[in-house]
This record gives sequence, structure tokens and C-alpha cells, in this order.
Amino acid sequence: MPLEQSRGLFYLWNRTPEREKTAMTKTSKITYTAIFAAIATVLMYFEFPIPFMPPFLKVDLSGAVVLIGAFIFGIAPAITMIGIKDIIHLTQTQTGGSGEVADFLMLSTLVVIAVLLYRGHKSRKMAVLGCAAGSVAMACVGMLTNYFLIIPFYSQVMPLQAIFDACNAINPYVTGMQGYLLLGVLPFNLIKGAILTAITMLAYKKLSVFIKSKQIELHHSRQRVG
Repeated sequence: MPLEQSRGLFYLWNRTPEREKTAMTKTSKITYTAIFAAIATVLMYFEFPIPFMPPFLKVDLSGAVVLIGAFIFGIAPAITMIGIKDIIHLTQTQTGGSGEVADFLMLSTLVVIAVLLYRGHKSRKMAVLGCAAGSVAMACVGMLTNYFLIIPFYSQVMPLQAIFDACNAINPYVTGMQGYLLLGVLPFNLIKGAILTAITMLAYKKLSVFIKSKQIELHHSRQRVG
């Protein structure tokens, strides 16, 4: 077969609808990853405390955006979202970077476990179970990051006992590191995980259907133009 004909067939094969759809899906995924990361970055600046929890532990809803993105686009795009928002937030950090590193490790744990379990059997029940298991793992990672990262940072700017005293004013059973981790950090992150799970379950399916429908419309439009 002449070289020019071979090139022509190769070009036509690369222009098949299935391959164009795959390429467009990758482009759409990158675009939506950037959009979700931007939304998560903004939401990270809006924090609120949980009653009866240590006063300096606060929840932001950026994790819900990431978790929704993980279910729609996969683990790698979700971790990219986490990295982007934490790097941007690092420019205005008040925790010496320890809070951002902790956030990255905790949300990555939640995302990986939730999505892997969901992939095994795609149902609403498994999505909830995946988020629940991920939340427990996230809470455990939260204790480790507090012990090795966050508390060491705060202990440089204030006495360690002052941190525990602030927690003790809310919960009299918190008198030291063990009480802080088990009665403060652990339940706080379990509640945080429950909040993120609830928001994800409410919004995921609708957003997924919307995004996929737009992707199909774009593909059909491109076929007509082609």
C-alpha cells in the first residue's frame, strides 16, 4: 500500500466518532477539574465551627465539591482539585502550611476509599458506605496529622497546655493530648465527614447527569459540524 494511502487511512481512523468522543472527554475532564477546583478554593475560605468541639477546628465545604468531583471524574482529578485549592490557600496560610498538608492528606484518604468502594458496586447504598468508610479513615488520618503536624506548629506560638485548656472549656474531659485527639479531633472529623457525605449524596447524581448530558450534546454538535 502506498505511503500516502496509509497516512490517509490512519487519519480517517483517528477521526472516528469513538476516538473523537474519547479525546473530547479528556478535554472536558480537564475543564471541569479546573472549575471544581476553583469552586473548592473559594469555599475553603468560608469556615464554621461545630458546637462542643475545639474552637479552632472548623469545617469548610470544599471537601464536598471534591468528593462530588471524585465520583463523577475519578480519583486523579479529585486529588488534583485538592492539590490546587491547598496550594492556593497556602499563600494565605495561618498554620505554617501544616493545615494545608493535613487537609490534602485527609481529603485524599476520603476520596480514594469512597471511590474505590463505589466502583466495586455502583449504587447509592455503596456510595454512602464508601463515604462512611472514607470518613472514618479521614478521621484517623486527622488524628495523626494533628499529632505530628498541627499541634507541633501551634505549640510554637502558644503553650501546649493553653491549647488543651481552650478545649477543656468546651469539653471538661479534654485535659491532654489523648483527650484532645479522641474526644476532639476524632468526633469533629466524623461529623465533618457526615456533612460532606450528606451534601455529596444530595448533589452528585443531578450534577453527574447534567455534566454527562452536556458532554453528549457537545459531541453530537461536533459531529454535525464535522
